[in-house]
Amino acid sequence: MQALARNIPSTPDPSGYAEELRSELRALWRNILSKRAPHVATWAEAMPLQPIPTGLEATPYLQALSIWFQLLRIIDENAHVRDRRLTETLSGAEAVEGGFAEVLSELQLTDSQTKKLTADLCAGPTLTAHPTEAKRVTVLEIHRRIYRNLVSLEVQRWTPTERTELLNGLEGEIDLLWLTGELRLSRPSLRDEIEWGLQFFRDAIFDAVPQVMDRFDQACMHVLGQTLGKTPNIRFHSWIGGDRDGNPNVTTEMTALALQRGRETVQDLYRQAIDQAASRLSISALILPLPESNRARVQEIIDRTPDDDRNRNEPFRQALNAIRYRLTDGGYDHISQFVSDLGALDAALCAVNADVLAQRHIRPLCRAAMVFGFRTTTLDIRQNSTVTNDVLTELWSQSGHAPEYGTPDWSTRLRSELADQNLPYQNREALSDQAREMLALLALVHSVRSGPDPKAIGPFILSMTRSADDILGVYLLARYSGFGSETLDISVVPLFETIADLRNAPAILLDVLAVPLARRSLKTDGNEIEVMLGYSDSGKDGGYFCSTWELERAQRRIVTALASQGFKVTFFHGRGGSVSRGGAPTGRAIAAQPSGTIAGRLRVTEQGEVVSTRYANRGTAAAHLELLLSSTLRHTANPGETLARPEFDDALDALSELSQTTYVSLLKMPGFLDYFQQASPVEELARLKIGSRPARRFGAASLDDLRAIPWVFAWSQNRHLITGWYGFGAAMASFRKFRGARGDEVLQDMFQHSRLFRLAVDEMEKSLYQADMGIAAQYGELVHDENTRQIVFQSIKAEYDSACSAVQFLTGGQTIGHRFPRLCERFDRKRAELARIHALQVELLRQARTEPQAGSVPVPLLQSMNAISAGLGWTG
Repeated sequence: MQALARNIPSTPDPSGYAEELRSELRALWRNILSKRAPHVATWAEAMPLQPIPTGLEATPYLQALSIWFQLLRIIDENAHVRDRRLTETLSGAEAVEGGFAEVLSELQLTDSQTKKLTADLCAGPTLTAHPTEAKRVTVLEIHRRIYRNLVSLEVQRWTPTERTELLNGLEGEIDLLWLTGELRLSRPSLRDEIEWGLQFFRDAIFDAVPQVMDRFDQACMHVLGQTLGKTPNIRFHSWIGGDRDGNPNVTTEMTALALQRGRETVQDLYRQAIDQAASRLSISALILPLPESNRARVQEIIDRTPDDDRNRNEPFRQALNAIRYRLTDGGYDHISQFVSDLGALDAALCAVNADVLAQRHIRPLCRAAMVFGFRTTTLDIRQNSTVTNDVLTELWSQSGHAPEYGTPDWSTRLRSELADQNLPYQNREALSDQAREMLALLALVHSVRSGPDPKAIGPFILSMTRSADDILGVYLLARYSGFGSETLDISVVPLFETIADLRNAPAILLDVLAVPLARRSLKTDGNEIEVMLGYSDSGKDGGYFCSTWELERAQRRIVTALASQGFKVTFFHGRGGSVSRGGAPTGRAIAAQPSGTIAGRLRVTEQGEVVSTRYANRGTAAAHLELLLSSTLRHTANPGETLARPEFDDALDALSELSQTTYVSLLKMPGFLDYFQQASPVEELARLKIGSRPARRFGAASLDDLRAIPWVFAWSQNRHLITGWYGFGAAMASFRKFRGARGDEVLQDMFQHSRLFRLAVDEMEKSLYQADMGIAAQYGELVHDENTRQIVFQSIKAEYDSACSAVQFLTGGQTIGHRFPRLCERFDRKRAELARIHALQVELLRQARTEPQAGSVPVPLLQSMNAISAGLGWTG
């Protein structure tokens, strides 16, 4: 395998385009401050930087900085898309990193090889709302208009007067941001979150998908000399309205609403596209008659709807109006019928040599329909194994004593009932609300799976899967809810989250396959089993480096175990936005997956602020989807590390174990929980009105039950960021001490040739650069017990220094961050302002805890959390 030179970051773009934008938008930002809050404008430009006032007067200062951080992100997004276009213009499509043309040129596959790989290629982005995404739909719309105005400013043809008008428009949008306010004073409802998720399809994704397919065709024509008649498949999933793990707001009624709104949204988008096409395709049959076969097919479409006197002799307009009528009237039983009608219009246009019109007005809609169906997204269902097992216990209790979960008696009864044709009677009226809700949910799943659009409902994702009994329990509940007894048309996807569960995963899956009903049901999916991997909770459980290696090992072992039974696996990667929740550059993260673990199919979560970053605008959405698909294609065709490297595995085993030991020792240190709660805003976070989901599962108050999202959020807010690096320094020091010179050689060799190790080190270095022990110490002063404060903070500070030394050993002594100039440049623009916000937040926390307000958190404190999140670029 070649060394990883291609992953070394390039130097910053010297064009100065982004710097010009920053200068112009900062001037507009200052104009708004001068108009709306003159005292803030004076303060913002003061040198040296002055502290932010405390109390309620802090709110406008924090609002101003939060808006500025948002503008910086939008500028960076615009500059990135512009640079991508310039690269393609000046150097050709093959020069666009991660594009289809670059990957196809690199792979040098034959036409037939490319076609075969493409036919099986599928990427499944899965939108989730729960990671405390703070932006309201109204704010997202303002951000989108700002972005579009920046795109307009790229054009050089504007006169000075016209350019001034565009800048005035931008200033008006910034003013709207100020006047609208982004802080939620009431927690968003689940309905709000459903609309939030669908907004990205309305704004960008619906139009971006056909563009991605076009780019694939163009790349094939450019590299292979022909299009293939096949394009990669994208299948969007969503958890919004289906993820009830610890969220009591998600009910069967809300799941049904999410399904309904998905149908309504995509049909609205289809109608808009049809109306636009009809307004353009004014082709007269008197001037350009259709060939008889095409004319008859188009007339068939027209004749299926009531007579319409409009657009006589304009068959394409008449047909499009008929399609719209049938779509609105529910006349299409299946998406294939809709696609067939559109295909007939495409063929008719091509028959009269109007291919360009077909390409522009019909084909994008046809391609969108094949991706979105009549659903927009496939709605996944998620629930925790604790709930499913409690419901099963309750059902069994109706017919006598229920065995205790985890005992042989439980396993025996479970398998016995799965094999029985007739289940015991259940009195639903006597069940708890939780049990009735679970059975109603599964009945809804059965109804949808049996209906005209079974793909509207996705798998049942089982959080905290710890045993085969957990998975089999959902199968049995499905039978109690109306599913059959021979095979079950429900896909139960285990989510392996903790380090122990990842290690046990292969044995758990083999135990499931040993049950005849489960095996028969899984074979109906083409012998493919989907498995979800939890990055967040495994990182919280064992630390970042240990989690990274255990996820790698679990994938290898699962593939081997299932292959022994004749099954293939699709991995669903539960990544978040931050490094400690699996966040990493998309292309490199996919390239670093173990050989043979992708095989053309990949699912990945797109969580919270990551959704806003990647899907708010069409250009950005199209670029990200192309990268997702091209990286999947590259890994499938050339998986990379195919040769076993026992020495590497041995070293990674040792580093993982040493890292986990160090990390767990910190969590078990006396007083650590007090330090965490007092030196971070984690308790106040629970009352931050950003997401509909509670911060803890089941109302518990221990670290074990704290969600990984607020865990990461809290360590980010106080700039410790231990979730992205803690334990690695001690592991490296111990490894080098006991392995000596040969150990150093292995480490350097891994850094150069192991994609996994290189990616992990790179992402830890970024976390170390953004951590700040000076700011962390300020938060440490909030800890009441001085001894606890000193012991815990000194342990963190010592490990931080050790981790920095470990990274510098691998990089040849380079300063932390030196290899990532763009990241450092972006972060350093906000560093001083973030430091002021942190200092204010520490003071606000001290005040709020001295004079607590029952059930509430002061608005400035909530605003400081939003501002820090905006500055860092993630919430959790």
